[in-house]
Amino acid sequence: MLLMKHKKNQAGKASGNRLLISVTVIGSAGPIRFVVNEEEVVAAVIDTSLKSYAREGRLPILGSNSKDFVLYCPTTGTEALSPWETIGSVGTRNFMLCKKPEKVVEGGDGVGITRKGSGSWKAWFNKSLNLKVSSH
Repeated sequence: MLLMKHKKNQAGKASGNRLLISVTVIGSAGPIRFVVNEEEVVAAVIDTSLKSYAREGRLPILGSNSKDFVLYCPTTGTEALSPWETIGSVGTRNFMLCKKPEKVVEGGDGVGITRKGSGSWKAWFNKSLNLKVSSH
């Protein structure tokens, strides 16, 4: 009996606190839910989210490069979370996964597309709400 208790205590310390989190992808049917260690970094959570999303066969197809995405916490502000921040330090369990927006930059030799560092999912969301449906 003593041996079994000792093993349980070691396992509990090794895994740390685990959190059930929800990650919503704009345009998808619903949130992805999975359990993570609170000491996981945001970059690992983004990677796990993309893998779960693809495994479930959800649409729209996002791709698998986690560097093309940012994770937001809708309740804490409009800034994307740092990829090296731990997920438990945010203090919430609901997140939003967004693709980094592309912006068109005009150069001297033509037009090129570059990635913008932090996108605003709120601007996109507000814009989509402003679309009016015409009735006959």
